[in-house]
This record gives sequence, C-alpha cells and structure tokens, in this order.
Amino acid sequence: MLSRLFAPTVKVSAHCDLPCGVYDPAQARIEAESVKAVQEKMAANDDPHFQARATVIKEQRAELAKHHVSVLWSDYFKAPHFEKYPELHQLVNDTLKALSAAKASKDPATGQKALDYIAQIDKIFWETKKA
Repeated sequence: MLSRLFAPTVKVSAHCDLPCGVYDPAQARIEAESVKAVQEKMAANDDPHFQARATVIKEQRAELAKHHVSVLWSDYFKAPHFEKYPELHQLVNDTLKALSAAKASKDPATGQKALDYIAQIDKIFWETKKA
C-alpha cells in the first residue's frame, strides 16, 4: 500500500541532469578570463600583500573554471557527443591541465592557453546544441 502511495506516477528522462539550458561553457570562460586578468595585474604590481591576495583569487577562479569544465564533461556531454567528437576527452583533459598550470603561474600566457582550450570546448558545445 505505501509503496504504491510513494511510487512515481510519471517517468521522465533527459540527456542531462536538468532540462537543457543550465549548462554553458561561458561559466568556465568567465572564470578563466579572471585568472588571466589577475595574472596581468600581478605582473604590474610587486607589492607582496597584493601578490598574496591576487594569488588566492587567481587560484579560486582557476578552481571554479576547472569545476565548470568538469561538470560539462561529466553531466552534459554524453556518449553520442564523444562518438561525434572523439577528441573531446583529450580536449577536456588538456583544458583541466592548462587551468592547473594557470593556477600555479603568474604568466598570463598560461591563462590564455586555458582560454584557448575553453574556446574549443565552447565550439563543440554549441555544435551539439544544434543537433
């Protein structure tokens, strides 16, 4: 009796956790842009207190960017995407490694490299949305 009371009456399915529209590589891009901007500001200011604060912010932003890329990989992209874009697994891995490198570096070139990888993910993401 209780099992019927609490049993679902409607079954639903989706290719992602929630209806489409909640995933977007722009979140990762914005965080990675912040990483690069902080790196540029660090290059222009040698005050040790500023450097310490900037390092914390840069590392937090890099972690957030990594989180957003990881969520796309684990929650949005599915088997048909990986079949159509066989480079996607390596691209995500390269992006995460680039974000880790930017997190550990003051060099804005590392931030730009991460942004370049995110742009490639963005291109694939929007191609999958057309399908």
